[in-house]
Amino acid sequence: MSWRRVCVYAGASAGEDPAYRESAEALAESLARRRAGIVYGGGSIGLMGALADASLAAGNEVIGVIPRFLDEREVGHRGVTRLHVVETMHERKMLMADLSDAFIALPGGFGTLEELVEILTWSQLGLHRKPIGLLDVRGYWAPLVRLIDHATEESFIAARHRALLLSARDPDELLDAMAAWRPPSGNGWLHSDEET
Repeated sequence: MSWRRVCVYAGASAGEDPAYRESAEALAESLARRRAGIVYGGGSIGLMGALADASLAAGNEVIGVIPRFLDEREVGHRGVTRLHVVETMHERKMLMADLSDAFIALPGGFGTLEELVEILTWSQLGLHRKPIGLLDVRGYWAPLVRLIDHATEESFIAARHRALLLSARDPDELLDAMAAWRPPSGNGWLHSDEET
């Protein structure tokens, strides 16, 4: 695995189950062992904060990207290696993508879902060729995976695009699968008659 950095999308809440925080910390440790730095949303609370703190404790690079309006609410993590304060959510997502070689979603809410679906769409459109994974802590993402499988069965998602999203419950298992992943072949990922 030759990733310099992995973008991790994660909730600003820690969730009800301690397993969510434990998995964020385990992912941070797995990435540190593999010498892959972390790019994340720059927060100091919830799973974002747990991920950043565990990464820093493991001696790993942590780059946060946060919009000014959130930073001004005192959610920005001041202890990270580097904190980029940007003006908009769009700038945040673009910079996070530019700085990263792969993407992982931990459990989270609307923001995490939105980031995940957008980076999947960018992959489907051929805007990047980087692996994307779900860390499916205690089956948190299973309903989403079922929905995506249903959309594939109903021909709203092509099978080769379904293969853009990997999923595993264990951080090392997920990272191994992502390291082995290869992008679809061919110049265009979309046929002219396909929907995005």
